[in-house]
Amino acid sequence: MVSALHLEDVIHGIHQFAAVYRGLSQKHTTEWNRGNWTSGCVRRTPLQCGSVNGTGSEGDNIDGFLKQKMLNVPDFADYSDAHEDDCRQQCSKNCSCIAYAYDAGIGCLSWTKSFIDTQQLSSNGVDLYIRVAHSELVTDTEGDVKKIVTITVIIGTVSISICTFILWRWIAKHKARKRKGKGILLFNTGEAHKKFLSENMLGDNLNQLKDQELPLFDFEKLANATNNFHQSNKLGQGGFGPVYRGILSDGQEIAVKRLSKTSGQGLEEFMNEVVVISKLQHRNLVRIHGCCVEGEERILIYEYMPNKSLDAFLFDPQKEKLLDWRKRFNIIEGISRGLLYLHRDSRLRIIHRDLKASNILLDKELHPKISDFGTARIFRGIEDQANTRRVVGTYGYMSPEYAIEGLFSEKSDVFSFGVLLLEIVSGRRNTSIYNDEQSLSLLGLAWKLWNADNIVALIDPMIYEPCFEMEILRCIQVGLLCVQEFAKDRPTISVVVSMLKSEIVDLPPPKKSAFTKRNLALDTESSQLNQSICSTNNVTITTVQGR
Repeated sequence: MVSALHLEDVIHGIHQFAAVYRGLSQKHTTEWNRGNWTSGCVRRTPLQCGSVNGTGSEGDNIDGFLKQKMLNVPDFADYSDAHEDDCRQQCSKNCSCIAYAYDAGIGCLSWTKSFIDTQQLSSNGVDLYIRVAHSELVTDTEGDVKKIVTITVIIGTVSISICTFILWRWIAKHKARKRKGKGILLFNTGEAHKKFLSENMLGDNLNQLKDQELPLFDFEKLANATNNFHQSNKLGQGGFGPVYRGILSDGQEIAVKRLSKTSGQGLEEFMNEVVVISKLQHRNLVRIHGCCVEGEERILIYEYMPNKSLDAFLFDPQKEKLLDWRKRFNIIEGISRGLLYLHRDSRLRIIHRDLKASNILLDKELHPKISDFGTARIFRGIEDQANTRRVVGTYGYMSPEYAIEGLFSEKSDVFSFGVLLLEIVSGRRNTSIYNDEQSLSLLGLAWKLWNADNIVALIDPMIYEPCFEMEILRCIQVGLLCVQEFAKDRPTISVVVSMLKSEIVDLPPPKKSAFTKRNLALDTESSQLNQSICSTNNVTITTVQGR
């Protein structure tokens, strides 16, 4: 009876019980799968009831009970009035007892034969305790432990992964906010910091390039557009590096400005120009289409200007004939409007610091556009003057306070504009020498002719016509006012624009121009420096929006 219980009488309903009871298994699996459950269940492991009767040693594994909740208890139960704890003891001591249950309304129920119609209920059921071998209890416990361990490991792994991801995202956002708050620091840094910037700045600020909403071009696309940067497509060479003409796959013409790997100043100029010019929009400022940052390549992509730069026309004996006075005056006005936008009309107050003929580009109608903002400086708030230990710009266009003391302001750009205006009117370079005996620069010559009341002699014969004389002389006087030695005496660019439009009728007489004389030895040296003189300066850039 103990070793083989007669459970084959268990009928319909016992299959639900067997599904949750690990101590039993189907007697005939094939019949059960077909829906015939009359064969009932059998124990998987025989009971060891002898140990409780004293036949076994104390160390033997004794039988136990598995609790099955919410069951419809079987029929043919033996009843007693024993309490719940006594009910368990009674069944445990009786080897014929195969299960027991305790119902508060009925008392102790036990089963010694078979039980029939046992089903699991959703409510109003009774807890049934089934007698099983000790090994079944151990297996069940071990299985539960394994399940608990497995579930714990899975939950722990998922939790750690989620926490790690959240922490990584937080650190990434924190670093991005920190970089954005600091901006791109390029002004008056030491050599060690400069080296650090050169190695790390662009890698750390690639997100900031994207923040400028400036398209990023593929290097391969630019190489194809310029025929692998072929020499025949080269438009010019500057301190930043060479500039090439390119044609994109859609037929659009572009100018590709490629940072020279040997340029010590190009990296700073590159970041400076991206931040500054991407925020500016004016018809007299060159427009940038995008940039490229791949490996060691740093490239800027501009609108293509078919007539190149102003100096290519102004100082070429053949091309200067194409610039009559009307065209030259339109160029002067366009440059002044672009400079007015930089100084006053844009939300960014920008000092260009390298205004010169080669940085004035001409479109197909010869309209001027100011370019090359690599050394530009942004002024914020009430700031109207700054100082630097390292001077940037081009010899012959720099104001005396800037060249000598490192002081620059809007009046520094006005000085450069005055030099450029006199060059346009005269067709002469300021860096050349006029009157060998007195070693005069263009500014010195203009000042001498003004004092001699012979300023007409300064006018380029290619543009002189009596009907334009008064307008040309007025422009010369405006130029002399712009190149006065002291910054406080020079007009602002807004006043210059009014003077050129004749909105201010009576112009004041100019005071002495700066750099009226030169030392010949200095001239020889400076003419060589002028080919590429553009020393770098570290400039602070603040990411703000221009209109």
